Amino acid sequence: MTVTERSQISPATTAGAEAPADSAAELLNAMAAMPAGHPSRPHLRDAAIEAWLPLARHLANRYSGRGEPTDDLIQTATVGLIKAVDKFDPDRGVDFAGYAIPTIIGEIKRHFRDRTWSVRVPRRLQELRLAITEANSTLTHSLGRSPTVTDIAAHLSITEEDVLEGLEGARAYNATSLSTPISADGTTELGDTLGGEDHEYELAETRVALGPALATLDEREQKILTLRFYGNLTQSQIADQIGISQMHVSRLLTKALTKLRGQLAGDEI
Repeated sequence: MTVTERSQISPATTAGAEAPADSAAELLNAMAAMPAGHPSRPHLRDAAIEAWLPLARHLANRYSGRGEPTDDLIQTATVGLIKAVDKFDPDRGVDFAGYAIPTIIGEIKRHFRDRTWSVRVPRRLQELRLAITEANSTLTHSLGRSPTVTDIAAHLSITEEDVLEGLEGARAYNATSLSTPISADGTTELGDTLGGEDHEYELAETRVALGPALATLDEREQKILTLRFYGNLTQSQIADQIGISQMHVSRLLTKALTKLRGQLAGDEI
């Protein structure tokens, strides 16, 4: 930001300013001249922060409309302003606006970096994504083509694996809603295409194991099970076909099922 721009957003010219620029600067100078434990220092600190709040609001508004609530951005910018007030040293010969503006903007950018990712990823990958994005823009301009992974790795002095990891991590920055329509008529959503748990796999495994387990039963037990579960016959109907009582069919059926459960569970009968 240029000197002209800084003057345009200083407390002297920003709407709603509490004090002119000279007065704001005097507050900071007076605060800096006081010892850390001076009883008047907290009051001067609060007055200085209040005097420069228009600057923080102006910088926050520059970043509005990017997916974050303006109130959150103003709060973040205010945190940056407080840090600038607490760390400002007039003896360095830099005006407060020149020191505060990059401090506040840095705080806002950290807010976007830390809060706007759809999926939380390590700070290292967040910073790597920014570096790769910047390198991609620089190399595209200098090479006259889209850079390869090798080009980016050489430019950043990192390995190609690191570049690939950064590109993979960048996918977490934005997420697509599962309610996003994907069909022309809008009746099919992205979530409809996602797979779910298929219980048929478990059933298939059971069927594979069932054959050897059935082979352990005697002929009459196998017949009773077949009539009951494949023929859908009642115990009375099975008793009539085999020529035994219904009570006997019930006992044999229970015995056969117990054997099967033991075989399928790997237990010895």
